Amino acid sequence: MKRLKWGFIGCGEVCEKKSGPAFSEVPGSEVVAVMSRSEQKARSYARRHGVPRWYIDAQELIDDPEVNAVYVATPPSSHATFAIMAMRAGKPVYVEKPLASTYEDCARINHVSEKTGVPCFVAYYRRFLPYFLRVKEILQQGTIGRVQNVQIRFAWPPRELDYGHPESLPWRLRPDIAGGGYFYDLAPHQLDLLQWMFGVIIEARGICANRGGLYEAEDTVSALFQFENGLPGSGSWCFVAHESARVDRILIIGNEGLLSFSVFDYAPIELHTSQGTELIEVPNPSYVQFPLIKNVCEHLQGLAVCSCTSVSATPVNWAMDCILGKY
Repeated sequence: MKRLKWGFIGCGEVCEKKSGPAFSEVPGSEVVAVMSRSEQKARSYARRHGVPRWYIDAQELIDDPEVNAVYVATPPSSHATFAIMAMRAGKPVYVEKPLASTYEDCARINHVSEKTGVPCFVAYYRRFLPYFLRVKEILQQGTIGRVQNVQIRFAWPPRELDYGHPESLPWRLRPDIAGGGYFYDLAPHQLDLLQWMFGVIIEARGICANRGGLYEAEDTVSALFQFENGLPGSGSWCFVAHESARVDRILIIGNEGLLSFSVFDYAPIELHTSQGTELIEVPNPSYVQFPLIKNVCEHLQGLAVCSCTSVSATPVNWAMDCILGKY
C-alpha cells in the first residue's frame, strides 16, 4: 500500500488539535473522506481541512473505494463496531484510545484482526513522544538503579461541565459510552506508558468511589498492580479535588534515585540522585500524534514496523476493568 487514503469516522476535538492534520504531513498519506453523525460537523470539517468528501454514515465511508485506511475517532463504546467493520472490508484501522470500552470488546477486535489479517493500531501516541522516550532512556541507562516501585498520582478539580444535568454531561462521564468516568479516559495513557516501560500488568485490583456526587461514574480511584517482572505499583486518581491538590506525576523509585514526570502537562522531568536534582525539559512536536501516525503509515507502506497494535493495547483495558471491578 504505497498511497494511503484515510477516511475519518468522527471529526471532533481530537481530530482538530492532536491527530487530524498529522495524517497529511506524512509523505504518501492524505485524508479523502470524513464522517460524523452531524451533517454540519462533517461538512464543516471537510471544508476547513480541504477534505474532498464527507458522510453521515460510517458504512458509506468504509465502502468508499477511494478510502483504503480508516481512523476511528469516536467515543470508546463504538470503537469495536467501527474497527471490525473496517477490518472486514479489508481496510487497516487506527483507533483512538482506549481501544474499546471493555476488555471483551478488545478481544473481539483482536480476533477479527487475526482472522482477516488486517492490522489494527491504537493511538497510544505518548510512547513515541520525545518527552517519554527520554524517560525510558534514563531508565535503560540505569541512572536510578534497580526500579523498586512505581506510583501514579493524579488529582484535579471538577470541570464546569461536570456540574451539568445528567443528560448534558460530557460523554467521558457516561460509563455506557466511555467505559467509566474520567479514570477510563485518562488512566489508559498512564498505564500504557508504564507497561511500555516495565512489561504487562498481570495483577490489578482497586477501590472506586463517588465522593463528589456530581455524576454517577466513579470520581475517585485507588489501585494496586504488579508487572510481569514482579515490580509492584500503585495509583491514586481523584477528579473532584481542591485546586491546591492538583497533581499529575508518575514516580519511579529506584535503589539509587527517583525519576518523576508528568503525563498530561509535560512539566520538566525530575531526576533525583546522589548527584543532586536535575530538571529536564523535552519539547514535543506541534501535532502530538504525528510520530505515531508516521510510524503507522510507514508500517502500511512496508517501510517500518509499528508495535502499537490492538494486541499491545489490550492489557490496558484488562487492568482498568480489574481496577474498576468490571472483570
